Order: sequence, then structure tokens, then C-alpha cells
Amino acid sequence: MTQTPAAARALRVPGYRARGRRRTGRDLWWLTGVCAAYTLAQLAFVVPGSGLGWDETVYVSQVSPDAATAFFSAPRARGISYLAAPVTLWTSSVPLLRLYLAVLTGAALLGALLIWRRLLPPPVPALAGALFGSLWITLFYGPQVMPNLWVALGALAATGCFLRAARDPRNRAALAGLGAALALVALMRPSDALWLGLPLALAALCVRPWRRPLLLLALAAGAAAGGAPWVIEAYAAYGGLGTRLERASEIQGHLRPHLAFGHQLRSLGGRALCRPCGGPWKQPVTGVWWLLLPPLVLAGVAMAARRRLTAPVLLATLTGLSLAVPYLFFIGYAAARFLLPAYALLAIPVALCLTGLARRARARTLTALALALLLAGHLAVQFAVLHSAADRVRTIRTALGDTAAELRRQGLRPPCVVSGEEAVRIAYRTGCASRQTSGHDRSTSEAAMRRLARARPVAVILDAGATPPGYARNWRTHRLPALTGLDAPRALLSPSAGAAGPGER
Repeated sequence: MTQTPAAARALRVPGYRARGRRRTGRDLWWLTGVCAAYTLAQLAFVVPGSGLGWDETVYVSQVSPDAATAFFSAPRARGISYLAAPVTLWTSSVPLLRLYLAVLTGAALLGALLIWRRLLPPPVPALAGALFGSLWITLFYGPQVMPNLWVALGALAATGCFLRAARDPRNRAALAGLGAALALVALMRPSDALWLGLPLALAALCVRPWRRPLLLLALAAGAAAGGAPWVIEAYAAYGGLGTRLERASEIQGHLRPHLAFGHQLRSLGGRALCRPCGGPWKQPVTGVWWLLLPPLVLAGVAMAARRRLTAPVLLATLTGLSLAVPYLFFIGYAAARFLLPAYALLAIPVALCLTGLARRARARTLTALALALLLAGHLAVQFAVLHSAADRVRTIRTALGDTAAELRRQGLRPPCVVSGEEAVRIAYRTGCASRQTSGHDRSTSEAAMRRLARARPVAVILDAGATPPGYARNWRTHRLPALTGLDAPRALLSPSAGAAGPGER
């Protein structure tokens, strides 16, 4: 049916001028090049020699036939385990898993940026992808079995699909993409899906040309489809949704008003988890870009208003800020990966700002040179932090491998159990199950551990000075190789772990 001019005007996105210019395809090559470079950087700087982190081990153990299932705490969602399953179900090779995820994240970034290709001028999506993809956090977590980057890519895709569906009500592909992207986010982290869906739903309700039931239906259907497994599991394994939410809040330090800006700044130095997060800020240069982010975003929004690009840039900004709210205002600790979804969306106004500055600087050599030097300095800092973080992971992998080998020499053989410090990762490497009698991952009792020790080998890993649990006080003590984060670690080995070997004390 042919639309009248008045109807066509009513369906336009406010502040958005349809880009009628013919595209040469050069922007597509730039997008592809950016995403290929992102994948290659992961393979070159992050993948070689890396081992599974603590959280990764928990997620992989849920779908690996070669490992005992680790305790799955209340805040976690199983989406990232499902994503890793095609590899982990048939091989335990960490390099293959890393390769698979590096290629997959590069392809997903390209797919998300392609959605924005018709919403912004040609250089902007490619530059936004380059800015986001060159952050050490984005590179470091690209090949990891962690959900935060996938939330970021899903949020970027969902916001772009929302805008395209709002612009063209007949675009069923955009509506389907909106629902699928929101489902992906909810499957990875249900709480993040709430903070993503909130600004999009408000936009669909408050902006007159966007008040269409199909937009709200796609949002609701995507959130419900992705969040359903987490809700079902709450009733099946945690005693109900309210109980799971309460337990999740407790594990995360009780969600209440906190100002975590300083914590996030400290985490930019390469720390995987800043908890606790006190002390001096030792590497201020790593947070310069973070402090420059707000003015660059504001400048990008102002430029968007002048160029009649208000709708896509402003919605990306508001959605990115919404995704940052829980991690800046309600959690009393920090991890750099928490804000990846915000960075993915805020890269759009920043990219628009920088392209505008570059256009103005062409006739001013000194200005252009200063801008180029700033970007080069930013990249140098990002890759320095990435190098440090990747080296630390390799060191921990070697130390854990030495510890696992020593425990096997001391008689720890499957079926066996490991408890105490670093139990999850050591258990995964020795083929044992991990059990804890206290803490957030409490999954058994001391009485149950005492019974287990009669039937199979059990090792309790302790830091220097730590008091042995009551059930293991009379067990054999063996000194372990140095382990990052532990001072003179030792293992208490149950009688069923075999006779004492060399090095017993």
C-alpha cells in the first residue's frame, strides 16, 4: 500500500535524516578490516599460552564431559556455557576453545556494526568498532568464556535493530533482530537485559512516531525467551525466584547504593576483579581515556544534533549510560569487564565526535598531528595493559599446572575432591570435583566431606597461616609450588590419597 507524504513524515525517526547517498562499498571493507584486525589481535596477544580463569572454569565445567560440574552460584546464567558447548562437548583443548571464541566475537562485532551502517555516516561505525575493539578489556575477554562482551555485542545490535525497526515499520528483520539480540543479553546476564530494555521501552512509549506495539512486543518476547531458563532454574534449584535474587544480591555484596567510580578507575590497570578495591591509584595513565570519555560523548551528542543524527546517537548514549548504572551506583566493587556494554554503545558518539574533529583538522596540520598522537598514545596504553594482563594469566596457568602435577604425584587421582583456595581451577586440572564448606560457593558440609574422605582422595588447599578445617586436622600436610595470590600454599591430603611422597612435612 502506498503511503501518503503525511504518513511517511509521521514515521520518520525524530532528528534523523535518511541517508540517501550512494555507498561505494568502501565502508563495508573498513568494517570488515576492523573486525578482522580485532580477531587477529586476540589470536596474537591473548590466546597463546592462556589457561582458563576461575569463572571460565565454572562455566566450562557445566558443559564439559571431561570435568566434574563446579558449583553454580545464584548470580550466574548459563548462556556463555551454551555458547562454548559446541567445542567443549567434544574436546577439552583450551587453544581450540580460544580460537573458536576469537573468531566468533570478531564475526559478532561485524554483524552488530553492519546494523548501524545505514544509521550513521560511513566512517562512524568503523571508527566506533575500532575504538571499542582496541580497548584492552575487549581484546582480553574476546576469546574468554565470559558473558560481559556478549552482553555488549547484543546491546549494540539490539539498539541498532530498534532504530531500524522504528524508522521502517515494515522491517520485520529488524524486529526479529531486536528480539534475538535482547534474548542473547538475557541469556548471558538477565539483570543486564533489564537495564538494556528499560531505555528502549521508554523510547517506544515516549517518542510518538515509535509508539508501536510491535516494538514493545519484540522487547518483551526477547527478554522473556532469554530470561526463562534463569527463572526456571531459580524454582528448580534455588527455592524460587525471590530466594535466588536474594542470594545473588548477598554474593554480590548486597546490592545497595554505592559509588564505584574510583573502583572502576583502579580496575583499568589490568585487574580482573577489584574486590576489595582500596589503596592508592598506582597507574593513573591507564584511566586517562576513561576521564575523557564523558566530554567526548557530550561533544558527540552535540555534533549529532547539528548534523540531524540526534535519534541514533542519543539513544545509543542513553542506553549505554543505563547499562552502566548498576555497576557505578549499586555494586561496591569493580571489574573492568562490567562496563563493556556501556563502552560498546558510547563508542558511537565518541566516534562521531572524532570524525568531526578530524574533518576540521585537515587544514590544520598541528591539530591533526596532536589528534593522531593522542590516539597513538591511547593505543600504546591499551596494549601495554593487555600485555601485562595476558602475561599474568600465563604465569597463573603455569603455576596451577605445577600444583596439579604435584597433587597427582601425591596420590590425588579421580574420583577425587579438592577444597579450599583455588579449588575450582585445581580440581579442573586434576580431574577432581570441587567442594566448599563455607563462603559464597558453599556446596557441602564438614560432615559430608569427612564421609567423602573415607571413600576417595581429598585435598584441602590452604594459604600460610590458615587454620585447617576440623575434618582435616590430622591429614598429611604437603607443601605446594608457589601459587600466585597465595603465600606458601600447602595441601592437606586425606589418608585415601596414598602414601606420603618426597617433600612431605
